[in-house]
Amino acid sequence: MKTKWDYTTLAEAYLKRPAYSGVAIDELIAFTGVSDKDIICDVGAGAAHLTIELAQRGHCVIAVEPNDAMRKNGIRRTREMKNVEWYEGTGEDTQQSENRFSLVTFGSSFNVTDRLKALKETFRILKPAGFFACMWNHRDLEDAIQKEIENIIRHHIPEYGYGSRREDQTEIIKNSKLFGSIVKIEGDVIHKQTKEDCIEAWYSHATLKRQAGSKFNNIMADIQKMLHSIKTDPINIPYTTNIWVAKAVAK
Repeated sequence: MKTKWDYTTLAEAYLKRPAYSGVAIDELIAFTGVSDKDIICDVGAGAAHLTIELAQRGHCVIAVEPNDAMRKNGIRRTREMKNVEWYEGTGEDTQQSENRFSLVTFGSSFNVTDRLKALKETFRILKPAGFFACMWNHRDLEDAIQKEIENIIRHHIPEYGYGSRREDQTEIIKNSKLFGSIVKIEGDVIHKQTKEDCIEAWYSHATLKRQAGSKFNNIMADIQKMLHSIKTDPINIPYTTNIWVAKAVAK
């Protein structure tokens, strides 16, 4: 399925992305009260990073992903999980039936949707009083290595911005008038990664690639040079998983 943001060339590099904080996911499950009898829809499931976390906790997960290459990787990674099914669809049009799910999640995908349309679609497929959740892993930009990477990026792109993925999602959720009781959940996670895998993961950074344009290869060369100068391998990369969760208003 073709979408505005095409991740086909990034699908393999996405496999190097970090997992979400288990503590944060556990808190999300506790807050929403979903049980193993409830069905969760994971939208923009990609290479199954969040899908796997949910399925490993015993939940039945319907994974929705528009990109063929990403979905193929996700299917491969979850092929032994009998509680996961994959479908083609988008955040704005999941192709799922209404009033079916107790929880609809967007793992690092809400920002690549028309967010208000995605919230309307989420409300449609949720059961009454079901929950919406969106989340991202944010690198700790105060970490010494990450500071160096940020300096490299901004040397080439002084106006570099992260877009909506680092914004507080509270207002956009509230403005939909479809959800209330908005809560933010946070959990730290350390991603241990070889330098080569870290470099490959940066090749999957779609936001950087779009803004860098013809400068992307030069930026990557500088990041590689900096990482190769570090004596330790693997390296520890600190992240914070940030989750916004909200309950659907009465239908």
